[in-house]
Amino acid sequence: MGQAMTLILSFLFAITVLTLTPGFDTALVLRSAAAQGWKRASATALGVTLGCLVWGIAVGFGLGALLLASEVAYNTLKWLGAAYLLWLGAKLLFKPRTAAADAPEAVRAEQRYVACFSRGLMGNMLNPKVGVFYVTFLPQFIPAGASVPLWCTLMALTHMAIGLLWNAILIGGSHYFAAQLRQPGVLKIMDRLTGCVFIGFAAKLALSRR
Repeated sequence: MGQAMTLILSFLFAITVLTLTPGFDTALVLRSAAAQGWKRASATALGVTLGCLVWGIAVGFGLGALLLASEVAYNTLKWLGAAYLLWLGAKLLFKPRTAAADAPEAVRAEQRYVACFSRGLMGNMLNPKVGVFYVTFLPQFIPAGASVPLWCTLMALTHMAIGLLWNAILIGGSHYFAAQLRQPGVLKIMDRLTGCVFIGFAAKLALSRR
């Protein structure tokens, strides 16, 4: 029991620090919050954190180890992820929006929520470094003799909960600046800057090694 508690506390500390470290997920959620409002940013954050849960379950059942064992599997997922980030970045860079909403709310609300959720989920799932991180990180905090699938799933759920809480803080903070950030001129500049950030993340992922 003492060992398990020590491992749990160590995991909570490590995963909290990881969650607070800025990255692509943070940029994506903040951009959604500023340009599309807190509801769509929440959908994006849910997609991102759900991706962590999927990775945790996959690692628990041994699928994540494939990324460590197979260079082809890792590189395939890496290039798919880089291409996806590049596409997102190029779209924002060359076709920035000039208005916070392109059509009436009632017409496109469902599509936008699904699109925001999908961007968060795909951005996470197509990043093989998340899988490699999980497969090397999570086992360190599993007590001897414990169920690997169960513990990996529980730790991924914990990561998801901490991520949702942190994203709620980010989204709430951006609410105070939303009116200024959603002005047409500011929105166009912000989209282009975010596009450059996404392209930078794509290049970083493409050039990365395990």
